[in-house]
Amino acid sequence: MWELRLYVAGQTPKSVTAFANLERICNEHLAGRYRIEVVDLTRTPQLAAGDQIVAVPTLMRKLPSPIRKIIGDLSNTERVLIGLDLRVVTAAPPGQTGGSHA
Repeated sequence: MWELRLYVAGQTPKSVTAFANLERICNEHLAGRYRIEVVDLTRTPQLAAGDQIVAVPTLMRKLPSPIRKIIGDLSNTERVLIGLDLRVVTAAPPGQTGGSHA
């Protein structure tokens, strides 16, 4: 079971977008195996210090260990998947640098 905590500061557009993106990603890649807790730091600011939250929105993966954090509205799905360790970063095939060839 994946335990995810999304830190937000009220119902700002970025916070709403972050939650929608997180829910979509979880439904697609963790269907039935996740729990999302939303922490509104305007209501419980003391939680920010305990979990060392310096910006919002911030997603924190509590379980499985180790704890991982991703800052932003989670709109870059690939970055979120890599950040959560749901997708492995693939290297370019041998002999290719990933640049364009003239």
